[in-house]
Amino acid sequence: MALYAIGDLHLCLGAPKPMDVFGGAWVGYMEKLKEGLSVIRPEDTTVLLGDLSWALDLGTAAADFAWMNQIPGRKILLKGNHDYWWSTAAKFQAFCNENGFENLSLLNNNCYEYEDWAICGTRGWFFEEERSGVHDGKIFKRELMRLEASLKAAGEKQKLVFLHYPPRYRGYECPEILSLLKRYDVRACYYGHLHGGSQRLAMEGVWDGVEYRLVSADYLNFRPYCVIS
Repeated sequence: MALYAIGDLHLCLGAPKPMDVFGGAWVGYMEKLKEGLSVIRPEDTTVLLGDLSWALDLGTAAADFAWMNQIPGRKILLKGNHDYWWSTAAKFQAFCNENGFENLSLLNNNCYEYEDWAICGTRGWFFEEERSGVHDGKIFKRELMRLEASLKAAGEKQKLVFLHYPPRYRGYECPEILSLLKRYDVRACYYGHLHGGSQRLAMEGVWDGVEYRLVSADYLNFRPYCVIS
């Protein structure tokens, strides 16, 4: 039984926006993902760190979720900045039931157990959001509340945090999120979102007792990162 993490699948079966147009590593990415994810077994758990489907709603996302449903084992999903299909947990569960999708769960104001660990997380916050509009403060506070709710739900278990946005980046950090990670004694933080040249500015390693890892699909050459083997 293993725990894997990978973000930014950017599936496009329900929306005509293939990532192949960006060239480089993204050419043929759907086949690369299929091959890379083949290491996952039915007894494993995989955290999918946002930007999963380009679809604008759950209806048009059905083909992408059918693709994700074929990944063996339990899949835990969190929201990315391009997941416009995202809805309430109740609507998502109804959508999964209607389509026969199994073992798909949303990470949102909650946590999930994996052996002695707790899987916690939310979308997070990045400097890009600071230019996005007048409701920034409200959205920021919401993300902090969601992350803390997830961490509180974990109780005394050892905590792993999964975010879409990086809380640390060369030239940027989100002190409020970093403070929560420290306060709740988080052991490791995994994030996505970064592509292309921005990946050179990713910060990986240990800071203040927390290990940070970038797990964007293209950064991982479309192979899931093994968090716990």
